[in-house]
Amino acid sequence: MNIRSLTRGDGVVIGAAVLLFIASFLNTYGGDGNDIPTAWDNLGLLMSMYIGGIAGAALIVVARSLPQPRKIVGLDLGQVGVALTVFSAWTAFWTIIDPSGSFDVDGYDVESGAGLILGLIAALLLAAGAVASPVLPALQLALIPAPRPAAPQPYGAQPQAGYGYPGAQPAFGQPQPGQPQPGQPYGDQPRPAQPQAGQPAGDFSPFWFAVPVPRPLFPEDGSPTPIAELAPGTWYLAVEQRGQTLIAQTQDGRRGVLQDSSGIQRG
Repeated sequence: MNIRSLTRGDGVVIGAAVLLFIASFLNTYGGDGNDIPTAWDNLGLLMSMYIGGIAGAALIVVARSLPQPRKIVGLDLGQVGVALTVFSAWTAFWTIIDPSGSFDVDGYDVESGAGLILGLIAALLLAAGAVASPVLPALQLALIPAPRPAAPQPYGAQPQAGYGYPGAQPAFGQPQPGQPQPGQPYGDQPRPAQPQAGQPAGDFSPFWFAVPVPRPLFPEDGSPTPIAELAPGTWYLAVEQRGQTLIAQTQDGRRGVLQDSSGIQRG
């Protein structure tokens, strides 16, 4: 999984799941005894409140990192994950109201312990992050911001090789811009290529860009199934503009239509 594809909402979900896991090892009840139970001493509470919430967080993060949505019995993975986080918060709320409902509490001071209190906070935070992430723009921003473009090279310096911003060096044997082609008379500069049919003949110049949040890349033939997902923190090449959409090229050479180009960072 590309860590740069994670959003702030995913960070909230992951952090709350870690907090919920820690809370499962703390005392369920308050008291001074050495054998005070934790969630691991009650399978029903453990699976419904703690493991259920952690599993929901895992499904949410995995679903958002996949290029195409996956389904379980007709339900999207992310939807199942959100439902599990809400169920975890629901269980935590009623358990802390009646903490002795599912335990044999003879000899214990019947009051909620650190495990239930911290678990309730973590479960509520987890459910809130899972439900609010798709609707709050602040939680849809990249968890790790895209790196800034490299500084301009000094005059005469050679650009770095490799795919990505800034442009790579031509491969060995590939002619430089303006270099005469084999068989071309010296001094005769190559003419710019004429636009082909169906290509815009305007003044558009290809540029590098990064997206603020994961966005799908659709086929040029208009098919509704995405061919890739552009992830924050990675530079892509815009090779053409068609109205309000961009034709983008991925690192592996695939081309597609980026329908939503709002908020992109140009290199």
